[in-house]
Amino acid sequence: MAFTAEQLAGNSSFLMSIRFLAGQTRTMFDAGPRLARLLASHQRWLLTQTAYALNLEYDPRDPTSGFTAVRLTGRITAHKVASRNTVLAFIEELHTYRFIVHTPGDERRRPRHFEPAEVSHQAMFGWILANLAALDLLDGGQRAAFFQANPALMKLVQPRIARHCLEDAAWREPPEQVALFLWTEAGGLVVDHFMARMDIENAEPDRFPVGRVETRALASDFMMSRTHLQRLLAKAAQRGCVAWHDETRKTHLWLSRDFVKEYCAWQAVKFAYVDEAFEWARAQIEELTV
Repeated sequence: MAFTAEQLAGNSSFLMSIRFLAGQTRTMFDAGPRLARLLASHQRWLLTQTAYALNLEYDPRDPTSGFTAVRLTGRITAHKVASRNTVLAFIEELHTYRFIVHTPGDERRRPRHFEPAEVSHQAMFGWILANLAALDLLDGGQRAAFFQANPALMKLVQPRIARHCLEDAAWREPPEQVALFLWTEAGGLVVDHFMARMDIENAEPDRFPVGRVETRALASDFMMSRTHLQRLLAKAAQRGCVAWHDETRKTHLWLSRDFVKEYCAWQAVKFAYVDEAFEWARAQIEELTV
């Protein structure tokens, strides 16, 4: 049975899974910074997952199916995630950096179909694998190993995750403190960085130490302006999400327990959909092999 969001959020070990996934996300960023930034804000995460799902759902018998500008715009604007112009600009950016390509033969046709480049396939596979490995930490499961051994699961798992996450307002619209980071440029990278460095073992009743944070180096690392990062941290401090151990020098940071709790509850929604999609897809595969 797949975990529910409530079970995950209430699991005392779930924070370790969150920290593990944050570390894996950082590793993926280091391997491909520009591609990783596509998931660095929640809007881009939703756009990327939905676009990839549309490609996997392509039916040759239906020329209107698949990843086209019209299809992606329709799904995204229906849930008020982004405007039509934002969607079109996003597609153009993907194509410019060759993260997507025109489907062979479609260069001059309408509707024009797109498909992910190989680097994008690898990144999405790695993202799902990392989420499954994080779930395995909770119950000693073998989800990640099974997924690696059966890559055909990708076509079943990813569209199901993407659809459920887009349709569920609990994931689509992050809670206030989380949204402060996730709706901003590169905000997701900042949160992952803090979560990966969070000292769970030496936590205090109301806070988790993160350690030394050099804003200049961090901003450069994530290809964002230092001013933008400092404003983001200032807003987060005003809301009580973060604070500095040394307020004057602002070098050592901590995360509030309330913020971490809210973030984990939000992440639990996505993790539950990942687990449900995997269990459903595994059942489909095993049924065919009986």
